[in-house]
Amino acid sequence: MLLVTIPPWPISRRLIQNCWELLQRKFQQSWPSLSSPPWGPALAVQGPAIFTEPVNDSSGNQENTSLLDSIFWMAAPKKRRSIEVNRCRRRNPQKLIKVKNNFDVCPECGHLKLKHVLCGVCYQKVREETAEIRRQMGKQEGGPFKAPSTETVVLYTGETPSPQDQGKRIIERNRKRPSWFTQN
Repeated sequence: MLLVTIPPWPISRRLIQNCWELLQRKFQQSWPSLSSPPWGPALAVQGPAIFTEPVNDSSGNQENTSLLDSIFWMAAPKKRRSIEVNRCRRRNPQKLIKVKNNFDVCPECGHLKLKHVLCGVCYQKVREETAEIRRQMGKQEGGPFKAPSTETVVLYTGETPSPQDQGKRIIERNRKRPSWFTQN
């Protein structure tokens, strides 16, 4: 197969002619017995296997596949978005963070908190008190897997167990009962 291309630019035309003459001279030096090379310039294309001849399919399926079928097509914008359009889209009021105005003062500690939400400072106090009660329960039990199957009652200073608390595990704390920890 011989493919001859003549580019429109004179510089590239001369470059291709010089390369072809150099190739002919090298070939004649390596094989002096041949007067002219048995081949000419050719075009080689590397591509997927869809360009080859289809093998005879026994199922009788004669679908023609093309190069466009093997490409994964993605959406691409037809025009560039301007800076103004991008900023308007990004700073849309629906996408901005909403301003909260449902703040309230915690009646226990006086810190600001959201209405109908537990105060963060008070919650930290609850966590510390609960952790201390668990530590005391662990000391009483003697191990993590030796907990009795009875209910636990926490008593603070000045409190006595009620008749309903008989048979329950009692944890005594040497401090005043916090206002948020109600007595059952």
